[in-house]
Amino acid sequence: MAKLDALPHVRRDPVSEELTIRRIGLSDLMDALRRGMADFWAAPTHLFFLCLMYPVIGVFFAGLAFGNNMLPLLFPLMSGFALVGPLAAVGLYEISRERERGQEVSVSSVSNVFRSHAIGSIAALGVLLMVIFIAWILAAQAIYQSLFGWHAPQSMSAFLQEVFTTRNGWTLIVVGNAVGFVFSAVVFCLSVISFPLLLDRDVGAIPAIVASFRAVAANPGPMLVWALIVALALAIGFIPLFIGLAVVLPILGHATWHLYRKVVE
Repeated sequence: MAKLDALPHVRRDPVSEELTIRRIGLSDLMDALRRGMADFWAAPTHLFFLCLMYPVIGVFFAGLAFGNNMLPLLFPLMSGFALVGPLAAVGLYEISRERERGQEVSVSSVSNVFRSHAIGSIAALGVLLMVIFIAWILAAQAIYQSLFGWHAPQSMSAFLQEVFTTRNGWTLIVVGNAVGFVFSAVVFCLSVISFPLLLDRDVGAIPAIVASFRAVAANPGPMLVWALIVALALAIGFIPLFIGLAVVLPILGHATWHLYRKVVE
């Protein structure tokens, strides 16, 4: 992963080899959110996210229509949005970067990502997130089957009754959320600034991941608050049949770019 962009045509940025991580405060988080909202209103991408999300949602509910085998994976799949969200937001970082430079931006600016010198490292990091997402789904399925066996729930109401009114159900909630927290914490630490950094400076995937972990280690309090903001915003976006995600995801994506700008000198 560290060598994917070590090609003759790629111009490496020597400054990025020695990254200085700044300390930030809560006011920086609020300013990043404010700037993220401003970027979203300058180049709304909600229609793009609706077109991206609803085929996935349709496939999922089509699976439910043919059987209840996917019911136990409903929550893991929903929460999995947080694991692959940084990859989906790469185009948003490009829009924020162009707007920061005073360039005219639009939704079509997203395509500029594919011309980035670091596209190989971005793709490699994206594959890593997808592997983690699949591992989370498999882990969630294994936890459910270890408690309830291989049989599928008879219906949604029966499944909810199993989860909320039985001892195994409460065990599923506690253990599942604990394991999910570990997955989300790992993804947060390795991706909170790595994708914006790769788009901005050609440092390679491994150095970008290391820088992301360094940013979290240098700002544990603010980064914890940021993670809670992301989790709360995603939860709110899920409520109206996923429609809120079409606004929540772009705003969080743009805000993450500005958070990166505040963290990395």
